[in-house]
Amino acid sequence: MPTSSPATRLLALYPHLTTRDRALLALLDEHRVLTSDQIMRLQFQAMRTCQIRLRTLLELGVLERFRFARLNGGAEPWHWTLGLAGAQFRAGVTGRPTPTERGHRTHVIRLTASPLLPHLRTTNEFFVRLAHAARIGSAMRLQRWWSERTATAKFLRIRPDGHGLWTAGGRTVGCYLECDMGTEPLTRVLTKLDAYEELVAAGGPRYPVLFWLANAEREAHLQHRLRDIQPAVPVATATHDTDVAGAVWLPADGWRRVALRHLDSDHGPNTASNPNWLNNALDLTDQTGEAGTTFGAEDPADTAETPDAAATARVGTPDNADGAGGVDSAEADADTED
Repeated sequence: MPTSSPATRLLALYPHLTTRDRALLALLDEHRVLTSDQIMRLQFQAMRTCQIRLRTLLELGVLERFRFARLNGGAEPWHWTLGLAGAQFRAGVTGRPTPTERGHRTHVIRLTASPLLPHLRTTNEFFVRLAHAARIGSAMRLQRWWSERTATAKFLRIRPDGHGLWTAGGRTVGCYLECDMGTEPLTRVLTKLDAYEELVAAGGPRYPVLFWLANAEREAHLQHRLRDIQPAVPVATATHDTDVAGAVWLPADGWRRVALRHLDSDHGPNTASNPNWLNNALDLTDQTGEAGTTFGAEDPADTAETPDAAATARVGTPDNADGAGGVDSAEADADTED
């Protein structure tokens, strides 16, 4: 009896994939891993609805998930990444070679076992908080969220943990994120500023470098060092336990914490070193053309669930209302899914 080809099996999944599902695949392709709670804040109104949909995508082979045990009992949140079918679909979207089952399995194992996984998850948490603030707020938008890989390829001279464009109060501000986990000496942290200064000198954007630090003590030490060296690019600091969309950023040349929209930011001139300019026009989009990868109150992911799904969502699992969940917060599915 003839067996179906990989392409036929993938095509058979298409009727099951919604616009929101495809946006999630694009996010996971770009940012590699997201927890259930992060996905809920990016795309859903209720955790139960999110759990049901993720479970369906898992059964379809579009997503894969993993989690580790906690030291003092219980388990970490589910972490989600592309399954083989999801990776093959994204290869078709982007024009990359189609991954094989063996190659994809190796990729997933390397991701799950990577010592950099906590850093990646925390980096993504920063942008998830901005995206969620834009979803539930007004006159706010996260219109660009580039991973380290994309930002490095676009800007050439720098290697930030992430890059974003944030619009609030009628002003669009760019930023480069340096997500600090407290594992490097501050001397090495400060050397990262050299590349940003070189980018500006070459005609790139003059965006603030955001050092997002593990605790207030480390922030105080870094602020002291920053005021000694007086960097040539804008720098601001905050800690992981803050609402990053709020007035929590302390500029290295100031004494009052401000919101992102109040930081010094310049999109830069029309030069070869500036990816903001395309065809001699300023382009402050995410430059992917894909739906669901920017976030604001009018995004499709914010539309109401179907009545049946909404009713299900209200049973047993409360909404995550505050959207500022901790990096390691255990979401509701920690003990309800096998």
